Amino acid sequence: MKVWRTLALLPLLALAACGALRGIDAGDDPAAVADIRGDGTEVGKALLYYARARKLAGPELAREQEAARRALARARTDGNRVRYALVLAVPGATAQDEGRALELLEPVARTGDSALHGLALLVTAFLQEQRRLDGNVQNLQQKLDALLTLERSMTGREGGPERKR
Repeated sequence: MKVWRTLALLPLLALAACGALRGIDAGDDPAAVADIRGDGTEVGKALLYYARARKLAGPELAREQEAARRALARARTDGNRVRYALVLAVPGATAQDEGRALELLEPVARTGDSALHGLALLVTAFLQEQRRLDGNVQNLQQKLDALLTLERSMTGREGGPERKR
């Protein structure tokens, strides 16, 4: 599921910023990253930040999340909210991180006067869909476990009725 999140988020983020990033591929093409950096818009900066953050692992990601949290504590701007939410939404994030990311994005997505409004709406929709899909996966896993338990109990019976062939 986490691989799906990575693959799905990149094109969605690029679509959110299509006006700023027209003609740029969401891949790791250095020219595309240079175009985003040269764009200078809030959305372009947020996408560049996410592109860097998704390459981080373990302790580096935790340090980046803490740095983003501190930046938000210092200045509660829309940019800091979105950056912190994006680093929390990096693949491998816990459900708690996703919930916090949704809380952070809610004020930006609610008001339409921010340059990051569209990106916040998109990431919010993505995280909500991810939660729904994770719930479906858990539900299906429970059903599968119940079926496996039932199968074991049926095949493990001794002295039960014989099957007709």
